[in-house]
Amino acid sequence: MRRYFVVNGYDGALTMLGLIMGFYVSDQVELAVVITTCLAAALALGMSGVSSAYISEAAERRRTLAKLEKAMVSSLDESHHARAVVWIPWLVALVNGLAPLLIGLVIITPLWLVHAGVVLPMGPLPAAMIVALLTIFLLGVFLGRVSGAFWLWSGLQSLVVALVTLGLIYLIG
Repeated sequence: MRRYFVVNGYDGALTMLGLIMGFYVSDQVELAVVITTCLAAALALGMSGVSSAYISEAAERRRTLAKLEKAMVSSLDESHHARAVVWIPWLVALVNGLAPLLIGLVIITPLWLVHAGVVLPMGPLPAAMIVALLTIFLLGVFLGRVSGAFWLWSGLQSLVVALVTLGLIYLIG
């Protein structure tokens, strides 16, 4: 589940960053439109994450249980394995779907704050991009810690991907 959280969280963060940068390089855009678009994307990523993870995880778990039952030449309907076939796909799906949704919500917080009248030391779009870059860096740090790699290097690698993405969007804008 950790893998699902990081992969889909990273997708959510990079998607939000891309959307915000796209709005940043565009002509005048209403902040409410940016917020609605980012929220819609975060919700879509969340729904996609839940449904795709559930479908694939449930299929894999059912396949594994069937192979185990065949090898044991008995039904495992009342076993822990059978209960895992039911519950684990839901748990994985929730993690997979909530990661991009929650990370997306964190990233667009500066947009909401400015929309609510809070004054930030910079514009809402640059502030949201900084939150996205920090989030992506922290996801890389987390992966570095999990893998035993140097945390700073792992965080910087993730950040480079995000910066390249920003650069490409800037070029097409």
